[in-house]
Amino acid sequence: MPHRRPVIAIPSRFSATTSALRYTAVVTARALADAVYRAGGEPFLMHPVGAAETVSRLAVADGLLLPGGGDLAPSSYGESQAHHSVYDVDAEQDAFDLAAARHALSAGLPTLAICRGLQVVNVALGGRLHQSMDPDHRHVVHPVEVRPGSLLARTTGAEKIEASCYHHQRTSSLGEGLVAAAHAADGTVEAVELTSGTGWFLGVQWHPEDMAQADLANQRIFDALVTAAHS
Repeated sequence: MPHRRPVIAIPSRFSATTSALRYTAVVTARALADAVYRAGGEPFLMHPVGAAETVSRLAVADGLLLPGGGDLAPSSYGESQAHHSVYDVDAEQDAFDLAAARHALSAGLPTLAICRGLQVVNVALGGRLHQSMDPDHRHVVHPVEVRPGSLLARTTGAEKIEASCYHHQRTSSLGEGLVAAAHAADGTVEAVELTSGTGWFLGVQWHPEDMAQADLANQRIFDALVTAAHS
């Protein structure tokens, strides 16, 4: 019997304009789905609404990938006013992602959090965000220093990783149980992991899918998620 690919749930993102579609769309970056598929997983694209049903809907998944996207509502981490640079906030998407993160972490569901996904996990665990960085890390590829002995180091086998970034926010305080696993030269936390927990978890502030097809260290991040989902 053929080997069954582990199902990796990926909350889709709302898009106001998408080529070849007449209306607004629900989308996932192909590079992201390709990286999961290359790793041996089955990308399962989830409609990011109905937060109250998140737990039952995730029952079909062997792992969770929280992808990049627009900003979280600042009110979700205790900010009363939004910076003018905050964009694409969607209450339904925030509620779904936060519910998915909380369930996955409590249930030990293997989870990879990318860019916005890292920020979602940080907020779900009580952390906070800088609403606007100066300078930001949009359209930037830079090296990140990986903490020796970290899960990220063991996963990638690298001391430095070339990181393709597109973010204008970063963590200002880490959520409960999170520790930094990599930093940019300016001190930005570029990866986090949990000090304890029952399941595999890694969060990266950059977009490893951008370079994964040609860069082994970035692809290994997806490989590790799928391996954990298969066990």
